[in-house]
Amino acid sequence: MGGIDGVDLGTFGIYTFDFEHQPAARMRESIQELEEQGWRAFWMPELLGREALTHAGYLLSCTERMNIVNGIAQIWSRGARWTHGAALLLADAYPDRHVLGLGFGGEQRPGTKPLAAMRAYLDEMDELETVNPAPRAPVRRILAAYGPKMLELARDRAAGAHTYHVNVAHTAQAREILGPDAFLAVEHPVLFESDPGTARAIAREHLRPYLNTPYNVAKFQRLGYTEEEIGGGGSDRLVDDFVFWGDLDTIVGKLRTHITAGADHVAVQVIGVEPGGTAMPYWRDLAGALSPRYATT
Repeated sequence: MGGIDGVDLGTFGIYTFDFEHQPAARMRESIQELEEQGWRAFWMPELLGREALTHAGYLLSCTERMNIVNGIAQIWSRGARWTHGAALLLADAYPDRHVLGLGFGGEQRPGTKPLAAMRAYLDEMDELETVNPAPRAPVRRILAAYGPKMLELARDRAAGAHTYHVNVAHTAQAREILGPDAFLAVEHPVLFESDPGTARAIAREHLRPYLNTPYNVAKFQRLGYTEEEIGGGGSDRLVDDFVFWGDLDTIVGKLRTHITAGADHVAVQVIGVEPGGTAMPYWRDLAGALSPRYATT
């Protein structure tokens, strides 16, 4: 469990937006503490300002063993040539520790559909010739994928897929499409709150942007949620499926259902932390229950 062609990510990792709000020195302290706790994988998005590949390079430079995964680097934010060159350098400088996650986030090119754009981007990356030295360890890449065709592309043109805000049923469907060998990582939000009303209110606020964007709405509908469940902030069923809330034991038990359904790795996103704050107390608790130092499954 948890491996991509020689890169051991462990069964569980950390996914967070927290570093977008922190100065470099605090980021360094945080990532080093996570490494000391035994976490093997750290995932971060590219959404609020920090550029994906420089962000990954900085975190790699701050650590000795931690694997850093872009979740995701946006293909519409940089040309394939520059993504290719940056990934080669990171693979050379930090062998077997960086995973390039690609997705179609960013400013969409008019008239281009995501699947076609991703296929063209991969074609350009694979056809590039460069004077840059080939790294001893190869570049590992995965694709953000939800629908069947993008999952098939992830299976055929990458090491596997990374999913974001999905339920356990989607994980089972994705594994069936990917087959037994391709890597499947699943991000899932968690909230340390046991009061149902409070938990669902926080979860709804977190989910609000995703319940109002066409790609995510289509994803929810494919998974069997009705318009009524998606509208109005999300039904209790939808909220409970997409944000695991409760005490530590409850959250850990729910996270493991993704592994049972076919995921190789689950990237855990703690929500309910104010911008500028840190989820470190919760990461410490999760490390005791999930990190490879204490448990491997």
